[in-house]
Amino acid sequence: MAEKISEEQVKHVAELAKLEISDDQLPYFTKQLEQIIGLFDTLSKVDTTGVEPTSSVTDQINVMREDIAENWHQTQGLLDNAPDTQDGYIRVPTIIDESED
Repeated sequence: MAEKISEEQVKHVAELAKLEISDDQLPYFTKQLEQIIGLFDTLSKVDTTGVEPTSSVTDQINVMREDIAENWHQTQGLLDNAPDTQDGYIRVPTIIDESED
């Protein structure tokens, strides 16, 4: 099995993931993380010599249609349904604020 995972390492991982873990929860998550790392140890012992890498486990193939833009001449109907338009375009609220404040 992998070396023992410390509670400090679990706290560090939680901080990186922006998770809050209470002191009561710490032993539970430490044990859980040890078990997960243990699974990787088990997987690393499996002999995969001669096994082809797998990208899909089924023989199904995605069937895609060609992506062709079509003009349905419904521009005015679309603009009529938009809450705010200007010069033939739909106006939307600013999402990214590039101001320095």
